[in-house]
Formats: sequence, C-alpha cells, structure tokens
Amino acid sequence: MSIHKSLNLGSGLSAIRSVYTRRERLDILSDNGDYVEGESPLGVRKVRTTYKSASKKQLKEAAKLAREADAAVEAEVAAAQRDAEAEFV
Repeated sequence: MSIHKSLNLGSGLSAIRSVYTRRERLDILSDNGDYVEGESPLGVRKVRTTYKSASKKQLKEAAKLAREADAAVEAEVAAAQRDAEAEFV
C-alpha cells in the first residue's frame, strides 16, 4: 500500500501550514503580551496564520508590469544619453 501524497515528508514540511501547534501559539501570544508564562495553556485563543495573499495570475501580472517599468526606465536613460552625446558633438 502506498503513502497518501499529503503524508509525504519531503514536500509536506516545506508547505505553509494553516494551524500552529500550542507551543507556537503560546510563543506568538507571549510576544504580543497576550499570554503570561505560568497561565494555563488550555483554552488559549486562536492565532491567525500567514496565508497566500496573491494568486499565481496576480504575481505574473505584477512581474510583467515590473518588467515593462524597467524597460521604460532603460529606454529613458538611453534616450538621455543619446541627447547628451548629440549636444556634445
């Protein structure tokens, strides 16, 4: 019998988890001042985890806009150099 793909140790550990362990929640809450060491760790409130905020399509669009902006800046620099050389001659 094979192992389910979600239980694969190679790729499963590198993915972003949607749930923190109790120890991780206590660390985050103590950093924020919401938990004092010595209190009961049972019934600790939930802590929001990080989540993906942009889809692949949005990331590709942002990269495309960045490339276009870089190309425009390079074109302006080249035009300014040509103008400077033309004035110097």
